[in-house]
Amino acid sequence: MTVAIPRPPFDAELEPALDAVAQMLPTLTPEVIPAVRASTAQMLSQGLDEQIAAAGATVRDVTIPGYEGGEITATVIARADHAGRGPGIVHLHGGGMVMGDQMTGVDALLSAVVRHDAVLVSVDYRLAPEFPDPYPVEDSYAGLVWTSEHADELGIDPERLLIGGTSAGGGLAAGTSLLARDRQGPPLAGQLLICPMLDDRDATVSTKQIDGVGVWNRESNVTGWSALLGDRRGGGDVSIYAAPARATDLSGLPTTYIDCGSAEVFRDEDVAYATALWAAGVQAELHVWAGGFHGFDTMVPQAGVSQAAIAARESWIDRVLGA
Repeated sequence: MTVAIPRPPFDAELEPALDAVAQMLPTLTPEVIPAVRASTAQMLSQGLDEQIAAAGATVRDVTIPGYEGGEITATVIARADHAGRGPGIVHLHGGGMVMGDQMTGVDALLSAVVRHDAVLVSVDYRLAPEFPDPYPVEDSYAGLVWTSEHADELGIDPERLLIGGTSAGGGLAAGTSLLARDRQGPPLAGQLLICPMLDDRDATVSTKQIDGVGVWNRESNVTGWSALLGDRRGGGDVSIYAAPARATDLSGLPTTYIDCGSAEVFRDEDVAYATALWAAGVQAELHVWAGGFHGFDTMVPQAGVSQAAIAARESWIDRVLGA
């Protein structure tokens, strides 16, 4: 392991949680992927049924076509009193491309479902390394296409379709948006990229800073990308849909929200992606939250910086979907 270079400090309210988080989500290596999947599954879904019930929402699973004729699961969440056609949200979960399922992280979008009478479709894309690139992004695109094609029966207005996700899910949302643009697929009203995983090349300052420290550190990130891409990681044969940071033309993409912490691996690639969107004439909003580690707002939601991050994100959703 290389010696980490100086980094921004963690927020004082967030830092005490790091030890507990490290026990729940240790540094990822190829050997521990199965164990980490098993240990995090219950943690990631804990209390979710109660949250959905408290929000007055219903949940149902559907089987939809995935990549190369496979079948995948999507979970549809909507208000119990949903009627007519509201906005649609296609959600792609986090987990470093190697763990999690379609219920991971949906709690972050429940309030938007309630406020806007939106219908959320969360896609259980297949995971690496068992299903390497392009399975995850192609399954994600299949979920977007299925949602658009079934908009009427889902009660979705196809003109107000948002795609979003956190971490790996944010990267997949960005890749799916690029696929939708290039294949003349379903039109998107916006893309919500929460601390997105965009760049396989392990070359930024922030990845060197978060080496052996924090949440989802450099070694974990290399493990996730290697599971997805194998020997292609960091080389010349990686598509823009797998690693959107490699795209040189971001024109024609929908309005975009990107956020991240100042003390996380993804900081520099996320800032660069926002800059490239602006250079291409795309409307984008970027927030880099001082002292935030990866996923800080989910892990320590009561902290002041977490509350500010959540409020900014909700404000953007309201503007895109219509308050």
